[in-house]
Amino acid sequence: MELLVIGAGLAGCEAAWQAAEKGIKVRLLEMKPTKFSPAHQSENFAELVCSNSLRADGIYNAVGLLKEEMRELDSLIMACADSTKVPAGGALAVDRDGFSQMITEKIKTHPNITVEEKEVTEIPQDTWVIVAAGPLVSDALAKEIQALTGDCYLHFFDAAAPIVSFESIDMSKAFRAARYGKGGDDYINCPMDKEEYQKFYQALIGAEGAPVHEGVENPKVFEGCMPIEIMAKRGEDTMRFGPLKPVGLTNPHNDTRPYAVVQLRQDNAAGSMYNLVGFQTHLKFPEQKRVFSMIPGLEQAEFMRYGVMHRNTYLNSPKLLCADYSMRSHPKITFAGQITGVEGYVESAASGLIAGLSVAAKMTGNEVPQFSSQTAIGALGKYISNESITNFQPMNINYGIMDSLDVRIRDKKEKAQAIATRSLEEIKTYKEES
Repeated sequence: MELLVIGAGLAGCEAAWQAAEKGIKVRLLEMKPTKFSPAHQSENFAELVCSNSLRADGIYNAVGLLKEEMRELDSLIMACADSTKVPAGGALAVDRDGFSQMITEKIKTHPNITVEEKEVTEIPQDTWVIVAAGPLVSDALAKEIQALTGDCYLHFFDAAAPIVSFESIDMSKAFRAARYGKGGDDYINCPMDKEEYQKFYQALIGAEGAPVHEGVENPKVFEGCMPIEIMAKRGEDTMRFGPLKPVGLTNPHNDTRPYAVVQLRQDNAAGSMYNLVGFQTHLKFPEQKRVFSMIPGLEQAEFMRYGVMHRNTYLNSPKLLCADYSMRSHPKITFAGQITGVEGYVESAASGLIAGLSVAAKMTGNEVPQFSSQTAIGALGKYISNESITNFQPMNINYGIMDSLDVRIRDKKEKAQAIATRSLEEIKTYKEES
């Protein structure tokens, strides 16, 4: 039997490697260098097109824990990242060219992997397949995926507001209420006086936007969900008659009506994450952190996800995929990478790792690995396959989608250490038993 892997990005390379290491014969199809997406330039695999940083390292945040889990699971991506890292403080940054070259060489020289340079326009349904397409999947493959999944299950545009952790919101400044008392205390409100609003407005209209890849984004699609910074540029008071309107609200801290109000809506059942209502944005991530932290109550906000507005082809995965990223309707077809709704390089590679391990197990008749939401890698799979989600949006790994601890720990480092210890024990138990 042969496994077909479509796409040699981080997810595809990780999936191919994991399966090949289990003795599976893998045929890896990659359209480069015959054809490039609008964002890619190098002929090498696993090309990093946005940044050389794989974000924070160490176990004191969720993405750092995810990387450590992947190291424990013998991740190709993490091994190459660690071998090509460059100084970057607390982040894991790599020599981008060296990183991609190393992965390309390891993939091409693996005895169980055969590479073919061709664009895939058809997904076979009678063989084992991992579709590791990125957010800029080719038009031909996108049409094939759309035919496979149904028109309503493939999104071509991603507009998402930032999400912050509840515990990082300063409730001595914010307050719970709904406008005119409708809905009880469904929203958390961050009130601004006139001076605070004007400073925020000036910072927002002067903030730096993210780069736009030629041919990738069309400003016309923004009209239906306008970026908050574009709205601000239409006039100083535009936001105050839109998402920041203060009507129907009284600040209980001083018994006055605010000049403007930023509302936060609960984003998960546990109430650990809240999104900034109406704050779809195209600002660079550091600019979002700088400007949105000017909002009263969010000065120390922990951003679980930053806002995005760009073409990002992704599946409505909760309706289509299992926690191992396989299709419910076509068990031999598995997806991996950002098309599944995981956001970020590390998360994409993690989905490829699970996809590769799971398909290899199925092909050899072995038990499919199961990771709980106590692990970061398991939480990602549970998130993208959670059928109760009605408005699915791509998500970075964060503690909000992982299982809570049984005990409350106030110290952030102690809490992170407890989460990491619990997670890595599960990963090590899997390795010992597999």
